[in-house]
Parts: sequence; C-alpha cells; structure tokens
Amino acid sequence: MGELDGTAMEDEFDVAAAWTEEAARALGPGHAVPAGCRGSGSVGSLRWLADRLDLAPGDLLVDSGAGVGGPARWVAGERQVAPVCLEPMVGAVRASRRLFGLPSAVALAQALPLRDGVTGAAWNLGVLCTTEDKAGALGELHRVLRPGGRLGLLVFARVVDELPEPAPEGNSFPTVPELDALLDAAGFDVRDRTVADLGDSPPGWQEAADAVDAEVARRHGEDPRYRRSAEQSRRVGALLSAGALRPELVVAARRA
Repeated sequence: MGELDGTAMEDEFDVAAAWTEEAARALGPGHAVPAGCRGSGSVGSLRWLADRLDLAPGDLLVDSGAGVGGPARWVAGERQVAPVCLEPMVGAVRASRRLFGLPSAVALAQALPLRDGVTGAAWNLGVLCTTEDKAGALGELHRVLRPGGRLGLLVFARVVDELPEPAPEGNSFPTVPELDALLDAAGFDVRDRTVADLGDSPPGWQEAADAVDAEVARRHGEDPRYRRSAEQSRRVGALLSAGALRPELVVAARRA
C-alpha cells in the first residue's frame, strides 16, 4: 500500500489486522492463511500469478502491501520461495510476524527499503487502488526488480464511468487503460492478464475465512472502528457484485 488517508483506512488495514490475528489464533490451525488472504485474491488467483512469475524454490519474492501476510505464507508453502513482506501499517506487520513468522517491515510502497535490482519477482495484491500515487508505487517496484524481472498485480479496475455508490474511503480505482498507461510509463511490458475468479479457492477455505470474520465481529462488533472497517469491505463487495469493478490479474516484465 501507499500512503493511507483517513480513519476508515487505518481501521481496515491496521486495527482490523490485529483483530484478525487475535481471532485466527483463537480458532486454531487452518484459519490464518485464508483470513490473511481476504481481499488479496483466491487460491486460484495466487496460483495463476505464481505460475507466471516463474517462481522457483529459494527465489526472493517482494510482497509490497503485504497486509497480514496470507498470500506470502501461501506462496512460501506452495513454491518454497522466500517472501519479504513490506507494509505501511504497523498492526499488519506485527500480525504477519506473529501468525506466520515472515520477514516483515513497515514501509510505504513508494519507499521500499531494498536495494536496486534485488529480485526477479514481486507482487502487489489488491492494494494499488489504495494510493493516489500509483506511479510512485510502480516506480519503486521497477527499481527493486532486475531487468526482465516480473511483477504480479491484482487490481480492482473500474469498468464504469461513474461508480453506483461512493468508493470506499481512500480508494482510487483505475480503469484498465489507465492501469496499462501507468505500467508502460513505469517501464513495464504486460505479458499476461486475466479476470480473477475470486471464488475458486479449495473447499473449506471460504468457511475458514468467514469463521475468522465472525469471531472478529463477536469480539469487536460494537466498536466503531469495526463498523467503519466493515463498511469499507462492504462497499468493495457491492461494487464488485454490481459489475462496477473487475478484479484484474496482470503479470508484467520490467524493461531494462
């Protein structure tokens, strides 16, 4: 993620991250990864990206805007890669370390604490729309990738002229042409793309994530911060259901 504006964004990505950790721990094994992937794609989406990023055991994968680290933990287990999680919200970074033991650091998407050309693979899942400075975020990803290195994106793209209801606070959804122009300007060539099916996870995955959500609601449902965070999620879901947003999966290669 980039710079986050507004209380509702902090509730959604900071406070709610700590609550997710708390609930996942209480519910036990099998709950943390599904809950940690909420908003970052399905298992099918993650697998599609991992396949096209040409990930091999031991590869470093930079996860910019990693949240609580669910996708990073999934890909570490599936492909034996070494993810590093970079995330601006302190609560999410703490949750990532405690739930999954992942190397995680607090960092803005526009100022990643990594040297130039450090990796051949990076991803940014469902968070490009949470910053106005998309060019800055993509520029940093270009910087840390080697020439020819690959970037995986999940982007909630706007496919209507006007959204049927207000966007979640702090969100700015690009159109597909706007996204392509941003990638080109940042020095990326699109190699593959598809529309994500956000419901193609294995049996039990959604139930585990829903159980964590229900436990968070049971513990914190009367907290105004919970209500603000839930409203953020509801708006995104409503826009996806209405067809105003489309979950785009994109893999792009860094030009020299």
